[in-house]
Amino acid sequence: MRSVTGRLMLLDTASLYFRAYFGVPDSVRAPDGSPVNAVRGLLDFIDRLVKDHHPDELVACMDADWRPAWRVELIPSYKAHRVAGERPSGPDEEKVPDTLSPQVPVIEAVLDAVGIARVGVAAYEADDVIGTFTARARGPVDIVTGDRDLYQLVDDARGVRVLYPLRGVGTLQITDEAVLRERYGVGGPGYVDLALLRGDPSDGLPGVPGVGEKTAAKLLAEFGDLAGILAAVDDPQARLTPTQRRRLTEAGPYLAVAPKVVRVADDVPIPEVDTALPRMPRDPEAVRELAARWGLGGSLERLLTTLAREEHRRCAG
Repeated sequence: MRSVTGRLMLLDTASLYFRAYFGVPDSVRAPDGSPVNAVRGLLDFIDRLVKDHHPDELVACMDADWRPAWRVELIPSYKAHRVAGERPSGPDEEKVPDTLSPQVPVIEAVLDAVGIARVGVAAYEADDVIGTFTARARGPVDIVTGDRDLYQLVDDARGVRVLYPLRGVGTLQITDEAVLRERYGVGGPGYVDLALLRGDPSDGLPGVPGVGEKTAAKLLAEFGDLAGILAAVDDPQARLTPTQRRRLTEAGPYLAVAPKVVRVADDVPIPEVDTALPRMPRDPEAVRELAARWGLGGSLERLLTTLAREEHRRCAG
């Protein structure tokens, strides 16, 4: 994978099309009556992102495996409540709304026809693809996600920030280290320790019983990081309450494996891919067919117009 030197925008694609699905009425339908609210909502969101933030390179990062076996082996409860059905080989089936599932292949086909790079890697989540692209980038990175786990990648020195949708897909919180320290008391790297101590029911992470977000932040402020907290557990002079010491001791097996589960990978074998923002459709005929078949007219036309304008803006600059 080549290093990216311009402004790179990484889309946590599933996170965004889920938000589009719930944020755009399902009355938005194709000519045959099929819902396309997630498709059109995602296209409108990408259009706005390109208009507002002017990325040089853009990647739609995909969940090739939304619940990797190597994470489940460490913490069996990881995303277990979201399993719709187990499969003997390959990723388990995830619970997805009935009218969203058929839209995902359409989203993939449209992204491919437009020429927006789409990357998923077997045995890894989109978060891991994002982590690897971020680690290898030489320029600034904008990560667009509704998943706070990716706050761990925020790094002011490298120009890495998270664009977090607050309401639907229209309003973004620009998350840098100042925002993280104000809200959570930690920087990007410290967010991993905060998250695993606090736990996350939406991901099946139990956390340390009795240690919520505020307590986790206080412990990290006092002892620096998870290693410092665990050292304090073994130090009778450390300022831990008896209850905290007991709970952290009992959670020892979980705390031994949680960092690997919560921390996004940064060494995913990403294939060679052209990440440049497309200036024209890669497959114009496929674009026309998809627009007609699924009634994507306005959303797709706006995105293509924006991409062409971005090319003109770069040339003029």
